[in-house]
Amino acid sequence: MIGSLPTALEIGGREYAIRSDFRVILRIYSAFADPELDEREKCYVCLKCLYKEDIPREHLQEAVNKAYWFVGGGDVPQESVQPAKTIDWEQDESIIFPAVNKAAGFETRTVKYLHWWTFLGYFNEIGEGLFSSVIGIRQKLNKGKKLEKYEQEFYRNHRSMIDLKRKLSAEEQRAETEDREFLKQLTGGANQVRFPLKRVPCPPDKNARKCVIWSDDPCQCHGQLSQPLSHHPL
Repeated sequence: MIGSLPTALEIGGREYAIRSDFRVILRIYSAFADPELDEREKCYVCLKCLYKEDIPREHLQEAVNKAYWFVGGGDVPQESVQPAKTIDWEQDESIIFPAVNKAAGFETRTVKYLHWWTFLGYFNEIGEGLFSSVIGIRQKLNKGKKLEKYEQEFYRNHRSMIDLKRKLSAEEQRAETEDREFLKQLTGGANQVRFPLKRVPCPPDKNARKCVIWSDDPCQCHGQLSQPLSHHPL
């Protein structure tokens, strides 16, 4: 029906009630972005979050299709080529909600219930502001387009906000922590950690060993470990 906001989806000839509040869908998007979950697990989270009751096994595929249809905003035109990611709902939370609230005319986070499609409508009506500036620069960067001078300055001043951070799995986080601890031990303290700018061999010497140079200065250690820790033998 035109103008309706679905609170149930028809699956296998009967209707199943859904949780249509925007906060539920944002939790689903959070699961979609979780590097710890595989595609099957993401699908499971989506079904459990959205539907208020279990779906019979024989109708699971239809339930998944209907769930993705609802989360995607319904019958909206889709781009033939999947665009590069420009939004991270978690990273961008602090700039998304002020923009959505401005379009809505009220604080969306304080209402007890707001249908997902209504929230999407406000989101799609976001006008000029901080959020739209960030998205515009991300889109240009993704397409390899040159930034205007004012955009270049904005990017320099707000790079941590604009650059999308890659989410690490628990295993990747452990590996990164171990690497940092290893560097900390080598350098005698976290404040002295410096990453190698280039890798070059020690000057020719019969006892020379290859080193990792931790500065632009030529290596003078001749492969000896007793020198100050501005460089480290492999």
